[in-house]
Amino acid sequence: MTRVVRGADGRVWTLHGQMEWRTDDSDEFEHDVAVGGAAAIVLLMLVLGLGLVLVLWSPEGLVVPLWVVLLVLLAFLFFPARWALRRPWRLVAETGDDGEGDPTEKWEGSVRGMMNVRSQMKRVAKNIAVESQPSIEGPLQLVA
Repeated sequence: MTRVVRGADGRVWTLHGQMEWRTDDSDEFEHDVAVGGAAAIVLLMLVLGLGLVLVLWSPEGLVVPLWVVLLVLLAFLFFPARWALRRPWRLVAETGDDGEGDPTEKWEGSVRGMMNVRSQMKRVAKNIAVESQPSIEGPLQLVA
C-alpha cells in the first residue's frame, strides 16, 4: 500500500505500509508473546482429533443440516481471520534524497489492523498536505 503526497511546502512525500509477520518485542500484549506456536499446534490437533471422533461415532442415519456445518466452519475460521486482520503494519513516510538514495527525512510507526492502517494513512496524508509533515500526535515518529 503506497501513496504519494505533496506537502504544503512543495516537498513530495511517499507513504507506504507493510504488514509485519512478527510482533514487535515492545508489544505490550502478553498473550501474543508468552506461549509461542507449539501450544497452538497441539490445540489444533486436539480439536481436529475430537472432531474426527465425533464424525466417526455418529449414527448411520444421522442427517446434519448444512447450516450446522457452516456454523462449525465459521467458528473454526473466526480466530485465523481475526489474527490476519489484526496483524501489525509498519507505516513509513519519507521525503527527499541525499544523493545516495536514502531519504532526507523519514518517519516510522506501527499500527494494528488493516482498516486502521487505511484511516491512519489518510490522516497522515492530510497532515502532510496541510502542515508539510506528519503530525507528532499520530502513530509516526521521526527517525534520526
